[in-house]
Amino acid sequence: MSDRAFAVVRAGALTTVQDGGRAGHAHLGVPRSGALDAPAARLVNRLVGNAEGAAVLETTLTGCAVRPRCPVTVAVGGAPCRVTVDGRPAAWGAALAVPAGAVLEAHPAVRGVRSYLAFAGGVAVEPVLGSRSTDLLSGLGPDPLTDGAVLPLGPGCAPPAGGGGPVPWPAPPGELLLRIRLGPRDDWFTAGALRTLATALYRVTSSGNRIGLRTDGPPLERAVHGELASEGMVLGAVQVPPDGRPVVFLADHPTTGGYPVVGVVAEPDLAAAAQAVPGTPVRFLPVRRRRRT
Repeated sequence: MSDRAFAVVRAGALTTVQDGGRAGHAHLGVPRSGALDAPAARLVNRLVGNAEGAAVLETTLTGCAVRPRCPVTVAVGGAPCRVTVDGRPAAWGAALAVPAGAVLEAHPAVRGVRSYLAFAGGVAVEPVLGSRSTDLLSGLGPDPLTDGAVLPLGPGCAPPAGGGGPVPWPAPPGELLLRIRLGPRDDWFTAGALRTLATALYRVTSSGNRIGLRTDGPPLERAVHGELASEGMVLGAVQVPPDGRPVVFLADHPTTGGYPVVGVVAEPDLAAAAQAVPGTPVRFLPVRRRRRT
């Protein structure tokens, strides 16, 4: 391995390699995977001069620390956190020049859940089906980071025009508003359940992960109590298990499932879902299908 690499000093609770994911392989049973907060991953890449889909590190709550073996430009964004280089404060949300051998640390998230670390040149682990993303459900891509692991970096790239200085970042949500298009199995629920879905306050639970955002709140009553044959699932599908509490499928979701899907959350709203800490209030906002003209 060349010196264009970094060593993991502190892996944190869960840090994985993520890029734009593996779209187009659902027929093989492979979900999209990829960064849960995709806009944040794209932005840290732009700050260091990478293509938006370059592979980055995605941390979960507790951050991570790495030691680059070469001088490299890095940006930390997503969930706000304290950033240090060899213990000295450094900027969050901006490009940083990190010397070879220094320890760059993204500390635990102050707000939100997932921070992102982009390195100029990207994390150059071997791609699988066109993506370098770790897929926790399918087991594709590199394993989650462990202390002492060494990961390669891609060829260095030119610094971004304008210096990659601080840019505006959306704040993690105080309340999660999820636009939902009903179907394909909304007719498996009572009219009262659909009113409940549209009006009740749910809350994010601590049992969520990269597969799904689990919610707690009033259960949705089924109108049809029979078994449902497994059918295809899509990103943002809101599946309702037997306890009646909606589960929003995120990037590592299964490609098939046997519980009814009451609706699908608009993809642009899923980045906020990825940053919602346990206890965050959740409201589902049904939207009408567009009529064909």
